[in-house]
Amino acid sequence: MDVIKGTSNKVLEINLTSKKFTVYTVSKEERKLYLGGKGLGLKLLFDRLKSGIDPLSAENILAVMPGVLESTGAPCTARFAAVTKSPLTGIMASANCGGPFGSQLKTAGWDGILIRGKAPKPIYLRIDHSGVSFEDASGLWGMDAQAVQDEVVGNQKNLAALAIGPAGENLVRFANIVSGKRYLGRAGMGAVMGSKKLKAIVVEGGKYKIEPKRPYTFKSVRKKALAYIDSNAVTAGSYRNYGTASTINLSNAAGILPINNFTIGSDQRAVDIAGETFAVEHEARPSSCKTCAILCGHKGTFNGNTAKIPEYESIVLMGSNLGIFDREKIVEWNNLCGKLGLDTISAGGTLAWVMEATQKGMVKSDLTFGSAEGISEALHDIAYAKGFGKEMGLGSRALSQKYGGEDFAIHAKGLELPAYDPRGSVGLGLAYAVANRGGCHLSSYVVAIEVFFGLMNPYVAKAKPEITIFFESLNNCINSMGTCLFTQFAYTMEDPLTKMTPDLLLGMVMQYLPKVATKLVNFSIYRKLWSTTTGIGTSNGDFLKAGDRIHVLERYMNTREGIARKDDTLPDRLLKEGRKNDPKQRTVPLEKMLDHYYDLRGFDSNGIPTRETLKRLKIEIK
Repeated sequence: MDVIKGTSNKVLEINLTSKKFTVYTVSKEERKLYLGGKGLGLKLLFDRLKSGIDPLSAENILAVMPGVLESTGAPCTARFAAVTKSPLTGIMASANCGGPFGSQLKTAGWDGILIRGKAPKPIYLRIDHSGVSFEDASGLWGMDAQAVQDEVVGNQKNLAALAIGPAGENLVRFANIVSGKRYLGRAGMGAVMGSKKLKAIVVEGGKYKIEPKRPYTFKSVRKKALAYIDSNAVTAGSYRNYGTASTINLSNAAGILPINNFTIGSDQRAVDIAGETFAVEHEARPSSCKTCAILCGHKGTFNGNTAKIPEYESIVLMGSNLGIFDREKIVEWNNLCGKLGLDTISAGGTLAWVMEATQKGMVKSDLTFGSAEGISEALHDIAYAKGFGKEMGLGSRALSQKYGGEDFAIHAKGLELPAYDPRGSVGLGLAYAVANRGGCHLSSYVVAIEVFFGLMNPYVAKAKPEITIFFESLNNCINSMGTCLFTQFAYTMEDPLTKMTPDLLLGMVMQYLPKVATKLVNFSIYRKLWSTTTGIGTSNGDFLKAGDRIHVLERYMNTREGIARKDDTLPDRLLKEGRKNDPKQRTVPLEKMLDHYYDLRGFDSNGIPTRETLKRLKIEIK
């Protein structure tokens, strides 16, 4: 086995129309400014993608980018990113995924792939260390996503695949891409593959061993990282024991658990779908990504069969937000979405809109809150673009624009919201509204600071822009390294300064001195892992500035597609209506936060990055 020290800096550029490929070499400057993963993918698309193109046209590009930490042995680094223009939102989309594909691509010697063009008939790609071959996929077209992987990968250890299901083939705007049992879930990346007649990408790895350029220092930092993970109450406690579904009881207690299309924030039945209940009733055991030290993924026994226990978002959006608290049904629909290739968040959000629109006489369907009847059939109809399912496959924004009900279409910029009601976490409301890919909790997970750790008042606007921006930038760094966002709990909270500071004092600093608070957050483990792997030295300040740069570049690319202040908003339900479980009927005070957020980010009053900001971050003006 040959050795790659740090990164190969080789990216495959693949044209499906001409069936040719070339190799692009990433410069040291690009690596330092954009880190890798999501950041580097965005930069490569910025240099190649024209604004205004149809996301489902041959001109669109799909970038798949493993981060620099992939296959180094750093904890929780079986991660890779994808970037494209979304057919659901019409703006830039990024997604992050576990599963085996990133490792195989990296050990085949590639730091990324860029796919453009469109094949005249179904095709799949085979990639190894020498390049790409273009294979006939006529026999695979029509298969579900899991069956395709079984067919093209089987039990071969050095093979992995990305694949789409029927939803991607039929251009459902929230179709996903599967890697093993993990998904590039959001914003319709599966439809981009489907539009290109690309059923799967198979990669054979194992040619190269990836070694950090500074191995001894890397091992020391890795040891510290693992110790932090094994000491943290989230990573070694609730997530390891009960998965992300352990958050359900916390959200329910805080009144931010979406019920019946975000009309209510709590329900006594929520305990039935909580991670703790899954663990006890279904013999939960770990089923996680390779190199994972957290082990948040779990599987269980259901009616004598083994199945994946869904993640928090899937349980809530396909469960309580539909008024359903039946664990077996939620698991069934989660598995069905996995096979069909549907994003569970957008599918659930769209079903909830249809249920309410049906209730109000705006559309005709058999779907009602609290009933499991017709849901499996609706998911099939969406994936196969059958009947009303074809319209449902456009998402809740498109449906509400046609039939009315925009006030209860729960999305931001066309992307259905995740499973936290921001009326009980107003900083998260800001994060949703300004998130570059649309309604996204992973852009800046402020709800943890506001609600779960109780360090800030969740109903006060003060300091939320500063905290939102800090975590936006840090999360961009993490997603561009190729490691799991959940490590953030351990790497920042287990730092001695944070751990030894009383929560009351920590909360006061965050609430009243947010700029000081963000300066005190020690994220150096991330920076040291990146530097020891690449051999490129950088300071904490420059490292975080790379996260700023990535965020602002993505915003700038979106503004070229027409995004501005008018789009940084939430549905009226969240801005004007209180939750039924909230006696004070509080809403998200978005306007109080937006101007300050723009000013801190270096945007003008319309939300456009200024020329000075772009110049400061070394982003080329186009």
